[in-house]
Amino acid sequence: MLSFLPGVVRGVLSFLLYIINTFFWTTPLFVVAFIKLLVPIKWWRSLCSKILIWISNSWIYCNIINMRLMNNIKWEVNGTDNLNMDKWYLVVSNHQSWVDILVLQRILFRKIPFLKFFLKKELMWVPVLGVAWWALDFPFMKRYSSEFIKKNPHLKGKDIETTRKACEKFKNTPISIMNFTEGTRFTDAKHSKQQSPYSNLLKPKAGGMAFVLSAMGDQLSSILNITIAYPDGVKTFWDFLCGKISIIRVNVETLPITEEIFGDYTKDQEFRVGFQSWINDLWTEKDRTLSSMI
Repeated sequence: MLSFLPGVVRGVLSFLLYIINTFFWTTPLFVVAFIKLLVPIKWWRSLCSKILIWISNSWIYCNIINMRLMNNIKWEVNGTDNLNMDKWYLVVSNHQSWVDILVLQRILFRKIPFLKFFLKKELMWVPVLGVAWWALDFPFMKRYSSEFIKKNPHLKGKDIETTRKACEKFKNTPISIMNFTEGTRFTDAKHSKQQSPYSNLLKPKAGGMAFVLSAMGDQLSSILNITIAYPDGVKTFWDFLCGKISIIRVNVETLPITEEIFGDYTKDQEFRVGFQSWINDLWTEKDRTLSSMI
């Protein structure tokens, strides 16, 4: 609608709208979050959680309006027709830019449950944000380092057990868990340093995805394998705000969770090798898909 404005003007206006939108919705979010924290009654906290998700979705909806207002992007999206708000998903995606977050919000809005990330348990104590993440029911995971396990072998496997118990509240509440399997954004420098065997991707980190599946595998309905492509070339967030992205292509593939990818990654050597082989095959196919989309 305002795509006729000069790029820099659009960039500044769009950025201001994102900031205003964020402050507008985080104010009631923090209020409800602290009310939820202060009143330890199960049904009350459940009600607060629903209100918080509504607030978060309202924030995303306003972000989408901002995109439509300031950008003239051609969206080519495949594979979202049969998604369901009442199912549990593990979302796996390649990661090239901070724009990816907005792309995922745009294509998955009200098609699957609100996206959440596994967070380290220590992050619960981050001022303000820790309360917000807790209030939004982001799953917190307990991870022990290999050095700590060597000194305390009796705790081996306890991290998965603790995280699995923390996720029990999602048995009756659909949830989407987001995982950028490469662990960081793709750059040519990182690609070269890793000596990645893929043309367009960094090496996948199998451990994080295996951890999520071990903790929630029996609750998850399926895996959404998402590939994001920018035919104009990967742009910065500022480029996006200034309207320098004309087309975005997204492919969503729904994968079943089979016995092949459900096991104990830390204790079972045979499973670990098999899982690494599975995810490498997945990444090889994703690399081909991304090449064709570009």
